[in-house]
Amino acid sequence: MISQFFVLSQRGDNIVFRDYRGDVQKGSAEIFFRKVKFWKDDGEAEAPPVFNVDGVNYFHAKVVGLLFVATTRANVSPSLVLELLLRIARVTKDYLGILNEDSIRKNFVLMYELLDEVIDFGYVQTTSTEVLKSCVFNEPIMIDAARMPPLGPAALFMQGSKRMPGTAVTKSVVANEPGGRKREEIFVDIIEKISVTFSSSGYILTSEIDGTIQMKSYLSGNPEIRLALNEELNIGSSGRSLYDYTGSTGSGAVILDDCNFHESVHLDSFDVDRTLTLVPHDGEFPVMNYRMTQEFKPPFHINTLIEEAGSLKAEVILKVRAEFPQNITANTVVVQMPVPSYTSRISFEMESGAVGQVTDFKESNKKLEWGLKKIVGGSEHTLRAKLTFSQESHGNITKEAGPVSMTFTIPMYNCSRLQVKYLQIAKKSKTYNPYRWVRYVTQANSYVARI
Repeated sequence: MISQFFVLSQRGDNIVFRDYRGDVQKGSAEIFFRKVKFWKDDGEAEAPPVFNVDGVNYFHAKVVGLLFVATTRANVSPSLVLELLLRIARVTKDYLGILNEDSIRKNFVLMYELLDEVIDFGYVQTTSTEVLKSCVFNEPIMIDAARMPPLGPAALFMQGSKRMPGTAVTKSVVANEPGGRKREEIFVDIIEKISVTFSSSGYILTSEIDGTIQMKSYLSGNPEIRLALNEELNIGSSGRSLYDYTGSTGSGAVILDDCNFHESVHLDSFDVDRTLTLVPHDGEFPVMNYRMTQEFKPPFHINTLIEEAGSLKAEVILKVRAEFPQNITANTVVVQMPVPSYTSRISFEMESGAVGQVTDFKESNKKLEWGLKKIVGGSEHTLRAKLTFSQESHGNITKEAGPVSMTFTIPMYNCSRLQVKYLQIAKKSKTYNPYRWVRYVTQANSYVARI
């Protein structure tokens, strides 16, 4: 199926390289990186995940700053290969605990052993962490997570809260704790990616939530787990369950358009009390994926005003208001807005007492960017930007600027109101009481406000 697999750093260094079939030239990694770095095709800034160079198909997925790449001369399904790359990344993280360049370099022997078991002569054998445990024997060399800079999703829950241990996302599923003992614990993450489009007058045009319940288990013996969700949970756009559930649909009801479950989940009692029963395997896996298009309260409201200030100048006022409770804080908020192509300079004026805010004018793609380190619930922030043009505007500036887009991460908050009511683990003895961690996070998928 695939001819080669390799992992490249952001600099283009070859961290891991495995040639399975020998029908693609050895310099393919260099060809790939040069093509991706200098990609200029139809004005696109980034290379697509799949492209062809001299008869060789290149597939790549970017995971926490690393490029996972596969090559082949055969006509294979792109979605299949991209899914394989993401699963290899997930298995690697399960074994190493931390997925970055340093951890892979220190565990290159284990990495090659994993690749030899996952792929044989270019054909996939298994991507299950549970199955691989019986045939992979090298122990991972753990690196100190405390010295790592926070990167991507791994940093979402490192907020110093007593409810969220810093080791939650940096542990290997096969390595033991110091002293040879294994800490009994399980993590359940409710991760929601929201897409919202606002009209120029501030009304919601479209809204959608793509959510997943992720589980990562460090329990020995694989005990049975019962995971209870909201009792007033309905599935189906009509408010009726796929399982003919006829519970209450009061003000606290959660209505999902559709959902699917992991193969290990038993739905015997789901139609009665909304409880999922499963025996978790090692590694991280999605217990449930769901989609919701019912009306929900968006976490941020964006107001944009553009005023002409002469023939060669204009002023933009951006206001962002947090609509979530004061005890919740959004992190790594970035607001972007395309400006007219003839904009030559932008001067910014931030509100008094602004802390942790940065502004920038991306001249190459004519965008203004406003970054906020954190936003506390209920607060409002304003940015004024004065635009200078290189030529007179002959049309409506609002038609040549925008829309305003926003990215953010909000730990311990979810818009759908889907909740884990309890997490019950079958007891092996009276003293058996493993740690249970349930965490929520909301991220922006496509958060856009028209001008």
